[in-house]
Amino acid sequence: MSAITRPETTPTSSGSASPARDIALVAAFAALISASAYVGAIPVGSAGVPITLQTLTVMLAGCILGPLRGFAAVTLYLALGAVGLPVFAEHSSGIGVFSGPSGGYLIAFPLAAALGGFLVKYVARERRTRAIVIFACSFTASVLVIHLLGILGMMRFFDISFAEAATYDAPFWIGDLVKTSLVAMIAAEVHRAFPQLLHRD
Repeated sequence: MSAITRPETTPTSSGSASPARDIALVAAFAALISASAYVGAIPVGSAGVPITLQTLTVMLAGCILGPLRGFAAVTLYLALGAVGLPVFAEHSSGIGVFSGPSGGYLIAFPLAAALGGFLVKYVARERRTRAIVIFACSFTASVLVIHLLGILGMMRFFDISFAEAATYDAPFWIGDLVKTSLVAMIAAEVHRAFPQLLHRD
């Protein structure tokens, strides 16, 4: 009587290792965003909102991890700051930061990561290995979400018009073009090296 053997399963083939991998990626990007808040942190313009590398790492999270994990990574970062860890720009923390002049930008971050990730996964699709395509996805999310909500947040905080708040936001545009270019080059290379990265998001 011959023995019946069952096919061996591995954590990779069964997918049981994927949740752990996803959690690790989310945590790693949340830590990266936290670290980027300290780089630069130079207040500019009339609003005094600091320039940091946060927009770079926020959009990297979305464009590399996809909409769900990108959103989760940025939300985790915001939660850490909200409970008191000094991970926001200029070593600030707490719920009160969300009602300050930069509050609109912070609220926009997870939404922008989700939109950027959505565009990369579902619009760019196989073209996500091209930097110019990633640039278009990331810049679209930045303009439609980060800059728009940042302007609206400053309108509320300073009680000013949209046009005036937009002038406060203007100094960030040149830096964002540079940071979006870096996002595009890095994310395109990552997707070229790991073409299956977005399949579970």
